[in-house]
Amino acid sequence: MADNLVIVESPGKVKSISKFLGKGYKVEASVGHVRDLPKSQMGVDIDNDFDPKYITIRGKGDVISKLKKEAKAAKKVFLATDPDREGEAISWHLAKILNIDEKQKCRVSFNEITQNAVKNAVKQPRTIDMGLVDAQQARRVLDRIVGYKISPLLWKKVKKGLSAGRVQSVATKMICDREDEIENFESQEYWSITAKLSKPKASPNFEARFYGIGKEKMELTNEEQVNSILAEINKSQYIVQKVKEQEKKRAAAAPFITSTLQQEASRKLGFTTKRTMMVAQQLYEGIEIKGHGSVGLITYMRTDSTRISTEAQNEAREYIKTKYGQDYIPENPRVYKNKSASQDAHEGIRPTYMDMAPEGLKEFLSAEQYKLYKLIWDRFISSQMSSAIYDTVAADITAGKYMFKANGSKVKFPGFMVLYIEGNDVEGKEEDGEQNEKENTLPQLNEGDILELKKNTPKQHFTQPPARYTEATLVRALEEKGIGRPSTYAPTITTILSRGYVLKEKKLLVPTELGKIVNDIMKNHFENIVDTKFTAQMESELDDVEDGNKEWKAVMRDFYSSFAGVLKEAEESIGDVELPVEVSDVQCDKCGRFMVVKHGRFGKFLACPGFPECRNTKPIVEEAGVECPLCKGKVLIKKTKKGKKYIGCERNPECSFMSWDMPSPNKETCPVCGAFMLQKSSGKKKVLKCSNDKCSSNTETSKDTAK
Repeated sequence: MADNLVIVESPGKVKSISKFLGKGYKVEASVGHVRDLPKSQMGVDIDNDFDPKYITIRGKGDVISKLKKEAKAAKKVFLATDPDREGEAISWHLAKILNIDEKQKCRVSFNEITQNAVKNAVKQPRTIDMGLVDAQQARRVLDRIVGYKISPLLWKKVKKGLSAGRVQSVATKMICDREDEIENFESQEYWSITAKLSKPKASPNFEARFYGIGKEKMELTNEEQVNSILAEINKSQYIVQKVKEQEKKRAAAAPFITSTLQQEASRKLGFTTKRTMMVAQQLYEGIEIKGHGSVGLITYMRTDSTRISTEAQNEAREYIKTKYGQDYIPENPRVYKNKSASQDAHEGIRPTYMDMAPEGLKEFLSAEQYKLYKLIWDRFISSQMSSAIYDTVAADITAGKYMFKANGSKVKFPGFMVLYIEGNDVEGKEEDGEQNEKENTLPQLNEGDILELKKNTPKQHFTQPPARYTEATLVRALEEKGIGRPSTYAPTITTILSRGYVLKEKKLLVPTELGKIVNDIMKNHFENIVDTKFTAQMESELDDVEDGNKEWKAVMRDFYSSFAGVLKEAEESIGDVELPVEVSDVQCDKCGRFMVVKHGRFGKFLACPGFPECRNTKPIVEEAGVECPLCKGKVLIKKTKKGKKYIGCERNPECSFMSWDMPSPNKETCPVCGAFMLQKSSGKKKVLKCSNDKCSSNTETSKDTAK
């Protein structure tokens, strides 16, 4: 029997940590929480100063019995749960169950699952941090009171199964508010003029944009105004008035924190926040690598700090020097500033070993694990590399009294960009960043040069409404407003989707009618709960509890003193709400009623209004607009139970045609057999393939549509 017992949260960590600690240590897993508030009741004694009533979680009896037995036999027990508030709370609950004195130095924590980190942590145990525990208790009790007090009200007034929560209600409100902005947006007309110019005996042509009169910018608002200006500038001489050449530097993006990892994985990999965190957890806990056993490949993935250890920085600099050369190492190690609200409890997200590059581990990782590990690797290494250097040119060009501006840039030294460029969100579209790094080269321009006008191109534009949120942009907005913490972003989005308050349409988050109704109730009767500033202030108070500057029950007393009155008033003033019903033209084939549109976890579907007598449901049929290559029937767009799209023939099962690839956007037909073409992704390229598997064109090289 081992003298030392180490208890971790996840069974996935057991093998790695056992390997590092060796004989004399027994590693067991609590498999998450062992105690929690009961599900059947609120579990908070409000009258007794918000005393929580914790119970053993159902199904954990065998786990607890085993832990008690091992703890009794061990001379020393180490609680090695995750290094955050929730992990600290789990250690506290374990200490209660195992009768470990809170003042005993039993708590060990590490930011990465490596031999040095684990061994050093065990050498330096500490007492359980009650600031962290109390901050978690305050959050849990606060969310329980809000949820268990408001949710039954929604069941009574709207429908059963609804829920309200402190952070989820704010997220829903933000999505509904954005939809209101879009619906109420009034588009404004504006124009631009682009001049195509050339310098005699120089190439290529270049573009300059209309700016205004002299140094004063002019807004072009209508066609009449533009035509008047064109009449003048088409006859004018274009002269270079001023040229400014300078060297500009561009620094790399900081190492990932939880929110930026979720955003970038969405942009570059198409991952949801939930999927990102699930795969990151696997990489953190350990992957079986041949010759090494189970290896934790990244540091802890729930963090709001970009801080990197000196040891990791030095290893990264040595790696960069070896692979890219001395020029790619900055004179001093890169240090990134955290945001003001950062708790700085852990390092940024980075690889744990510099000798385990993604390419060498590909055979041991799933496709998802490899993609996310490579993203984390590239981001971290690039964050420690030299800045990119651009040669830039800005030219002011006169055409009579009017001014045009031309800007050019050329990469002089790529620096970190040889490895990685951060993505961005442009007008609601997520872009991986690389397609925006096109150089714009100008010819050598000097003051007084007379240019030749090739063409003036006027163009009409209209202002666009703000884009709907994607998961990535919602996470960014929540973080900017100080709502939630790294561990809450993914569960919040998962909850509002599963409750049917929000739907995803091509990555965009769209509120449902149900979401709008619940949001209106929350806005009108629980204004503070959905107020972004109030919610951010509550997060700040929880930070104060963690730091020992505030007592957690005092936070509860302050909150409940106003909440109780608001709740009572809402119960009396909210009338019954009738949900709007969207009736389809499809008859139920079991009872003949016209079926109604319902919202489920994976989108809309048809259901019989005769429920519960008639439980018939049907998917909503979406036509793909092409003919089946096998039988000429209609091709339908369908979804699996997990929501993945595919196409299939309407005559299924008589006709076997199906494909995971979608028809090409322009509905091209095969030049050989006439069947419609499928668009298939191949890395960053899109290729066309005939939908008829037996077509001879599929044995040839597929047509490449990437430009």
